Amino acid sequence: MNAAPADQIRLLEVQALDVRLSQLAHKRKSLPEHAEIESLTKDLVQLRDLLVAAQTEESDTAREQTKAEQDVDQVRQRAVRDQQRLDSGAVASPKDLESLQREIVSLAKRQGDLEDIVLDVMERRESVQERVGELTARVTAVQAKTDDATARRDEAQAGLDAESASVTKDREAVAAVIPADFLKLYEKLRVQQGGVGAARLYQRRCEGCRLELNITELNDVRAASADAVLRCENCHRILIRTSESGI
Repeated sequence: MNAAPADQIRLLEVQALDVRLSQLAHKRKSLPEHAEIESLTKDLVQLRDLLVAAQTEESDTAREQTKAEQDVDQVRQRAVRDQQRLDSGAVASPKDLESLQREIVSLAKRQGDLEDIVLDVMERRESVQERVGELTARVTAVQAKTDDATARRDEAQAGLDAESASVTKDREAVAAVIPADFLKLYEKLRVQQGGVGAARLYQRRCEGCRLELNITELNDVRAASADAVLRCENCHRILIRTSESGI
C-alpha cells in the first residue's frame, strides 16, 4: 500500500487525537467523584433505612402512649364517679359502702400503675424522637455532600465532554483528507494494538513498541519509496517516517 508522505503525517495527527480521546474517556470514567458519590450513596441508603425504622418506632410509641393515656383517663373517670357516689351518701348499705371504698383504693393503685406505664412510654418516645432528629440531621448532611460531589462530577464531565467534542471535530477534519484504504488499515490495527495503530519512527526506534530497528530493517526503510506504507517488524503498526527518524 502507498500513501503520500503528507497523508502519513496526517495519520500521526489522527493517532495523537485518538490517544487524547482515549485519555479523556479514561479520565471521565475514573473521576474521583464517582467513588465519592458511590460511597456517599451507600451511606445515605443505610441512614435512610435507619431513619425510616426510627420513624416507624416513634409512630408505634406514639400510639402506645395514646392508648396508655386513654387507659389512665378511663380509670380516673371511674374513680371520680365512685368518689362522687361515696360523697353523695347514696350508698347506704355498709357492705356496698365497703365494696365501693375498696374499689376506689384499687382504682387509685391501678391509676398509679398506668401512669407509670405512660411515663415509661413517654421516656422511650422521647429517646426515639432524639434518634429521629439525629438521623434526620445526618441524612441532610450526607445528602448535601452527595449533591456537592454530584455537582463537581457533572462540572468535570461537562468540561471533558466539551474537550472530547472539540478533539472529535478536529479528528474528523484531519481524517477526511486521508485516503479511505489507508485510514481503514489504521483503524483495524488500532483495534488490534490496544488503541495505537500508527507510530512514529524516531531516532531509529518505533514509538509504538519502543524497540530500535536492526540494521536490516533500517536498510529496508532507507530503500523504501517516500510514499510506501511501512510496518514495524516487531509490533506490525504502521511506521511513519519523519525528519527525526534518524535514517
